[in-house]
Amino acid sequence: MTSNDAFSPDSHRADLHKDPARVSGMFDEVAAGYDRTNTVLSMGNDRLWRAATTRAIAPKPGQRILDLAAGTGASSVALARSGATIVAADFSRGMIAEGVRRYGPSAAGGGVENLTFVQADATELPFADNEFDAVTMSFGLRNVNEPKKALRELLRVTKPGGRIVICEFSQPPSPAFRGLYRFYNDRILPVVAKSVSSNADAYDYLNESIKDWPDQPTLSAWLREAGWSDVAHRNLSMGIVALHRGSKPNGAS
Repeated sequence: MTSNDAFSPDSHRADLHKDPARVSGMFDEVAAGYDRTNTVLSMGNDRLWRAATTRAIAPKPGQRILDLAAGTGASSVALARSGATIVAADFSRGMIAEGVRRYGPSAAGGGVENLTFVQADATELPFADNEFDAVTMSFGLRNVNEPKKALRELLRVTKPGGRIVICEFSQPPSPAFRGLYRFYNDRILPVVAKSVSSNADAYDYLNESIKDWPDQPTLSAWLREAGWSDVAHRNLSMGIVALHRGSKPNGAS
């Protein structure tokens, strides 16, 4: 990017440099309406993607699971219904505050008992080695300025034999469908975002970050490079989103 692509210090919009302060500030601003906006812009597919991610994680009572980039905790609540202990972590203070308001101890009905919220940087997680039975990250890895480092951190905090599930926007393999998808993102999404979001510029960044994100084989290679084994992926919604899975080798520390 040239200097003309930079934003002023008070801008509430991230760019592809993915400066952590700007990314966090952008998500702070959209936290209250984030889930509703995502449902509208994805035409309801976000709920299907969340359900597929939960099935892939297969949480069980007694397990301890890290849901990184949890946002307001919608994905975490789905996992917590299994009886597993869920740690919902996010870099954005605004997202964490909104999650605690909705699902914390003071929420209506007493909140979700087996769910806690923690502010955390994906590249320097505040957790011990081998702490979690499974780790997951939905639509967050793309916003990290050092995604390969985040994948190594997730490996560190996962128990040997534990699993990772990454749900992320990807690249549809069909050229024809990829063209339709680009048309939607370039022409339709910005118009809809202006009508439903408190910060439409944030969704311009969303479009840019999706275009810039690598395809499924590349992300799989990143996972293997980080030390994950048994890496595989499957496409959702014709490859708009992909679920990547892997496991930590039993001999790994």
